[in-house]
Amino acid sequence: MTDDDHMRAAIALARTQLGKTGLNPSVGCVIVAGGAVVGQGVTQAGGRPHAEEQALDQAGEAARGAVAYLTLEPCGQRSTGTASCSERLVASGIARVVIACTDASTYASGRGTERLRTAGLKVELGLLETEAGSLYADYQPPRT
Repeated sequence: MTDDDHMRAAIALARTQLGKTGLNPSVGCVIVAGGAVVGQGVTQAGGRPHAEEQALDQAGEAARGAVAYLTLEPCGQRSTGTASCSERLVASGIARVVIACTDASTYASGRGTERLRTAGLKVELGLLETEAGSLYADYQPPRT
């Protein structure tokens, strides 16, 4: 399967929760290691847990050296004060993160991707951005 195929799978996951995630956007995450899906998640009802948390929990040690496909930039800070998704991705040992869309939220807005890059992860932005972007047409990100 290609990067496009894995991102389309993440987009399909995100579509399943549209309108059910409260103020949070519905995000899809697929983690692939050695060509096989080892973890996947989607933002749950009310906005918690986040897609990345579920996918990383499912992947466990298989996340080391793997690729994460995200429909939206991972959070760089959590409103709850717990570890952000970008912190969790770094700690998991993920090697590469492919992101469809950036997030203008004050909790993300480049902070998540910057943390990933600073930690040495390969980050790619914009894969299937138009297709994934339709998921967020009505999303109103929090701003300060």
